Order: sequence, then structure tokens, then C-alpha cells
Amino acid sequence: MDASVLERIQSCIKTIPDYPKPGILFRDITSLLQDDQAFSLSLDALAEPFLNKGITKVAGTEARGFIFGACLAQKLGVGFIPVRKANKLPRDVVGQDYELEYGTDRLEIHTDAVGKNDQVLIVDDLLATGGTVKATAELIAQLGANVHAAAFVISLPDLGGETVMEEADIETFSLFRYTGE
Repeated sequence: MDASVLERIQSCIKTIPDYPKPGILFRDITSLLQDDQAFSLSLDALAEPFLNKGITKVAGTEARGFIFGACLAQKLGVGFIPVRKANKLPRDVVGQDYELEYGTDRLEIHTDAVGKNDQVLIVDDLLATGGTVKATAELIAQLGANVHAAAFVISLPDLGGETVMEEADIETFSLFRYTGE
């Protein structure tokens, strides 16, 4: 991807100091979504490594993963799978608990969302600790499909998510890495 394109995309990501608590530098992608050209460029950049790679489904995690994931699925010409918090999906589901900083949460996916021949790309806006994406990958595996890779707009490697993905043998791709923050 051309460096000027990445600079254009990155210029639309706002850094909010001390949000949601002191000492945190929050990377806000809502400003990226508000710029139609930069958003379109970000989708092209996310899709590029996965074009003609056999992806059959894109799974997006609630909530911003829905935005990038659904658009990316359309660009790749495949179906989109919403991975939701507990009790939000109307048909039969499988669920996976995962660790949060203070407690646990649960993600669910429809039991008919993927099949044994599916190659799934997991998409979210941000990779931090990796818990959400790892739980998503475990759900997809429970249904017999293969996680091809995971893609993110932003990775915060100091929070351990990249290591979690590596240990889970999940290839990751991020447009931007913010270290030391």
C-alpha cells in the first residue's frame, strides 16, 4: 500500500488523551468513518492482502467490527457473519466466554453461520488484548470452519494481542501499530 494512502487514512484517526481514564491514549476511528474517502481507502487497504486468497466469509465482532467487516465482506464478494454479545442473535447459537480486564463476557455466533469448508477472515477495528478475537476464532473452530487470518485497522502490540494471536496460530494484519502507549 502506498505510503501517502496510509498517511491519509492515519490522519483521520484521532488520538484522545486520558480517555476513558487518565494515562490512556484512545485511538478514535469514528473520525475515520466520517471521511468517506479515507474510509474507502481503509477498506481497500484492509482488503488488499486477502483478495483471491480463498476467503469465503468475513466475521465481524460487535460493534465496530460490524462496520469494517460487513464492508470488507462486500469488497471480497463473500458473506458477513456478525459475532455478537450474548442473547442478541435470534436463531440457534454457540457461545464462548472470554476474559475482560475485570471479569468475563460472552460472544455468540449462529450455528449455521459457517461450514466445514469455510475460510474465515475475522475483522475488528482494534487489536488490544486479543481476547475478543481469540473467542471469535474459537467459535468459528467449534463450527468446523478455518480461521484464515484476522485484520484490524489498529493494533496496540504492547497490550499483548499480537502475542495472543501468534500463540493461537492466527495470522494478523493491521494497517497501523501504535507502540508504547
